Order: sequence, then C-alpha cells, then structure tokens
Amino acid sequence: MVTFLFFMFLLVAFLVTSVKILTEYERAVIFRLGRLIGAKGPGLFILIPYIDKMVRVDMRTVTLDVPPQDIITRDNVTVKVSAVVYFRVVDAAKAVVDVEDFYFATSQLAQTTLRSTCGQGELDHLLAERDEINDRIQTILDKDTEPWGVKVSKVEIKEIDLPVDMQRAMAKQAEAERERRSKVINAEGEFQAAERLSEAAEIIARNPGALQLRYLQTLQDIAAENNSTTVFPIPIDLFRPFIENFKPEKP
Repeated sequence: MVTFLFFMFLLVAFLVTSVKILTEYERAVIFRLGRLIGAKGPGLFILIPYIDKMVRVDMRTVTLDVPPQDIITRDNVTVKVSAVVYFRVVDAAKAVVDVEDFYFATSQLAQTTLRSTCGQGELDHLLAERDEINDRIQTILDKDTEPWGVKVSKVEIKEIDLPVDMQRAMAKQAEAERERRSKVINAEGEFQAAERLSEAAEIIARNPGALQLRYLQTLQDIAAENNSTTVFPIPIDLFRPFIENFKPEKP
C-alpha cells in the first residue's frame, strides 16, 4: 500500500513538472542539457524533468512606444520626434538564442534608427513626407531584426514637437502665404472683370441700341427698389450734340 501511494505521488509530481500546455499565440523553446532541440506548441507536450528547460515566447504583435528623441535636422533645427513600432516574433528559437532580450534590442534599435533617419532631411521634408520616412524606418528595422527572428510590420511617427520660435515663424509664413493667395485671387477677379467690361464696351459700340436697353433696365431697377423716387427718362440723343460740340479749353 505504501509502495502504491509512493508510486502515485511520483506520477503526480512527474505530470505536474513535465506536462505543459501552451495557448495558440505561444511557443516554447526547448533546451535539453543546454542544447537547443527546437520550439514546441501550441497545445500539450511533455518535458523531461531536470533535463529539459523551456523558454516561453509570445508570438503576438507587440506595440513598442518609442520615446521622444532629440533630432537635429539637416537645416540645423532641433525637434523632438516620437514614434510607435509594431513587430512580432516569427522565429521563437532565434528570438531566444540569437539575442539576449529581443524586446529591449528592438527598442534601442528603433530609437537610433529614428534619430539617424529623421536627421538626414530638412524640417519641411520631415513634416511633409511622413509616409516616406515611416517606410524607410520600417525597412531598416525589418532588415536589422531579421536575424533575431523578429518581423517589423509597421512604423508610425507619432508626434513632432517644434521649438516655440519655430512655431511662430511657421505661423507667420502660413499667414503670409494665405495673404499672397488672397491678393492673387483678387487680382484675377479684377482682370476677368476688366475683360468682361471691355467686351461689353465693344458690343455697345457696335450696337448703340443696347446702351438704350441697358438704360431702360436700370430705370426699372431703380423704380422697383425706390418706390418713392420719380424718374423721368431723358433720351441720350438729346445730349449728343452738346457732347460732340464740347471742346475743352487749352491751358
């Protein structure tokens, strides 16, 4: 009886220490007497107690927040740039064997790559071409982390903090640009109006009756808007002899 109980105790202890269960997003990197034998999971598997050692690796996508980095652009403007990096482990064995801490290593690499990439261009390029810079950083990180079994899927620049004096200068520049566009639009409107008036003058010169019709239309508009005003239309032809005979005095 004692032997049976002892045997059952050993069996339970073996099962507790040997049987492992991993979820769908986990992998177990197994070392047997210090040597890598591969990765297992998900599901149920058995380890040899005191001989096999397991390192659990999460295979889900990780969101890495890159803290603000002090960057000097090519045109000597100091800005603070922060970003977010999305990556995941695609090879659990490499992530454990080839690098001590893949999360910390990826974080440090993301910070240095962000500083070097953003510092290669001018401030205007940094503000206007975020997508291009994101793709360039993602390509560099993905290439450098491939030996670690890590796949960088996306990089996004989150914030670009400008100095206060630079913000004021950019605000003045934007205001000047808006004022310039307003003046150009007004000038275009005046030019188009002058063209239309010139065309109207040519039409009236070819058809004098059009001026008389316009005169009558104007009288109708005045009568409709100011009912208390009495207007006596006078034919324009009555003033034509005076206008033709009028000669300004020479100084």
